[in-house]
Amino acid sequence: MESFDVVIIGAGPAGYVAAIRAAQLGLKVACVDKRSELGGTCLNVGCIPSKALLHASQTYYQVKKEGKQIGIRSEGLSYDFPSMMGRKKEVVASLQKGILGLFKKNKVTHLIGSATFRSEREIAVKNGSHEQTFTATHFVIATGSEPTPLPFIPFDEKKILSSTGALQLDKVPEKMIVVGAGVIGVELGSVYARLGSHVCFVEFMDRVCPTLDGSLSKGLQQSLQRQGMEFHLSAKVMGIEVTDRGALVKVATSVGGSIELFGDVVLAAIGRRPFTQDLGLFSLGIELTAKGLIPVDGLFRTKLPHIYAIGDVIDGPMLAHKASEEGVCVAEIIANAIGHIDYASLPNVVYTHPEVASTGLTEEEAKAQGFNVLSGSYSFMNNPRGKCTQEEEGFVKVLVDAHTDKVLGIHILGAHASEMIATGVMAIEKRLTAKELSSLCFAHPTLSEAIKEATLAVYKRAIHQ
Repeated sequence: MESFDVVIIGAGPAGYVAAIRAAQLGLKVACVDKRSELGGTCLNVGCIPSKALLHASQTYYQVKKEGKQIGIRSEGLSYDFPSMMGRKKEVVASLQKGILGLFKKNKVTHLIGSATFRSEREIAVKNGSHEQTFTATHFVIATGSEPTPLPFIPFDEKKILSSTGALQLDKVPEKMIVVGAGVIGVELGSVYARLGSHVCFVEFMDRVCPTLDGSLSKGLQQSLQRQGMEFHLSAKVMGIEVTDRGALVKVATSVGGSIELFGDVVLAAIGRRPFTQDLGLFSLGIELTAKGLIPVDGLFRTKLPHIYAIGDVIDGPMLAHKASEEGVCVAEIIANAIGHIDYASLPNVVYTHPEVASTGLTEEEAKAQGFNVLSGSYSFMNNPRGKCTQEEEGFVKVLVDAHTDKVLGIHILGAHASEMIATGVMAIEKRLTAKELSSLCFAHPTLSEAIKEATLAVYKRAIHQ
């Protein structure tokens, strides 16, 4: 029976990163996953394939809608959906090979199969009829999450889709009903709306992406509506009837009435739930929370201090970059190095067009916590680079504590917001003041100049508005 310093269960953004970092620190490491392909949900059926389709669909949509304005003739423009899906698969396969190469480079043992604890120090890895057992000094549970189904109808991935099924369609549906207007819903809905689907959202809350700053949520919804997407907010799905043609969705509205919506497919995007099935945790005395999460302390330790948990199976936002940071941190803790994460500065991104990105507190959160909040905004309509590239939609919003001048939050609705938000993360992480942030020199012309202008606007010092 082979023994390791660390066995990591799960090879997604939390697990594979933890494995590589632990190996870099000199530990003997194994990483086990039920998939033969590395990368977990994010790489295989989540973040990466969805971004490949978002890019392809946005390129088509932008040329079709805006090409004439910049001298590009688009008569007869069309798309090849199978080729789009093929390109998505190529991207995923390339990155899978990259992780496998990193495992080999760092001498991480890759185990394929489902892992189950046999005791506190031993796991069994089963792949078909073949089973092996391994022991370790430390274990890290990083098994991730899975789509949450609607309570009254299961996924069939034909008419009732999870996010996984929505990434594997063989044709673009004429009509798509999306239950849930959170991040996953609006991203995947955007893909198919750009390709010609009529996309209709049913959202239980009173706004889209409700964890965002209110101004971003409102601006994003307005933008998506201009792109032809339909929204029913403060609405609840009461039932779905599947037919040969598609699915009939029965919806209770906010005014006490009801409506029926028909779609060729229904995408259920109501969230994700931690995946901890068949790990044998109960036999170890590790009980889950009411939400199915694994309780851990500030060092990611479970009830048994040599068994750790990170990523989507513990409390906190289900974000790939959050999981990866925890992977690095837990590896360093196990190796007696210094591990640190500043959760307050974690960025949150929605990859629609325009994109949404934020870090720190929303205005609602800051006021609820008792801060005297000052706010500055700057529109991309006033940004020279935005005019050159036809990316004038959206704005940057900076929140500041009036007493200390500390930056509390930065929120961006606009093209390439996902790239610009790193400046905001630095500002929150390093506890910068508005004076310090506004003193930085940004290259001209760039979209990121809007961050400087919005920060100057906090004290009505913006130059270009």
